[in-house]
Amino acid sequence: MTRKIPKRILLKLSGEALLGGVDYGIDPEVINRIAGELRDVRELGIQVAVVIGGGNIFRGAGLAQGGMDRVTGDHMGMLGTVINSLALQDALEKLGVHARVMSAIKINEVCEDYIRRRAIRHLEKSRVVILAAGTGNPFFTTDTAASLRAIEMNADLLLKATKVNGVFSADPAKFPDAERYTRLTYDQVLDARLGVMDATAVVMCRDNDLPLRVFNVHTKGDLLKIINGEDIGTLVTRAADSAADA
Repeated sequence: MTRKIPKRILLKLSGEALLGGVDYGIDPEVINRIAGELRDVRELGIQVAVVIGGGNIFRGAGLAQGGMDRVTGDHMGMLGTVINSLALQDALEKLGVHARVMSAIKINEVCEDYIRRRAIRHLEKSRVVILAAGTGNPFFTTDTAASLRAIEMNADLLLKATKVNGVFSADPAKFPDAERYTRLTYDQVLDARLGVMDATAVVMCRDNDLPLRVFNVHTKGDLLKIINGEDIGTLVTRAADSAADA
């Protein structure tokens, strides 16, 4: 069956995905490769938005476990996402790709405020929109921010880039015989607590019928293959029989 080519996607990148071979911060080789793949996708006429986490710099929940006030820790994490977003914008612009960073918290000296209509206009002008600072609220993950922004901007597909090729029955790093799922429903993810994204993000996708595909960000070329309709990673949809068309 022919798969639909999405017109507008949102890619969720974890901050850890940018670590590559370094222990802290951003691996230039990794961010340049990701920027190159985003350029290739955009050249197909696909509108691209990106949400980036900040776990390679700060993670609010982890700081809270160490005794820091959770709200303060989350605000520090939001600033970490701004750093990552600016780095991706720079990598894209070096490739000749127009990009805009839009932040959910006011930081006008370095990027724009997130305004939904303006973000959509950037997409329509073929600019890559990089959405920083999560939802702008503490206690909400960047996974939830990705679901929210994808729904707000009427994305056809939410792509969750991880360290493994899809969703597994257990951690494949610890259990080599773990089963990889190619198709799941949102309710299966929630009922089995598979940890694809946090529960709030999954429920938002389910309630707004937003397809979610989980894939390995470190496998070169997979992003473009997904856009071209190849069955990479795990597809999560409302009903199993709708997955063939997504």
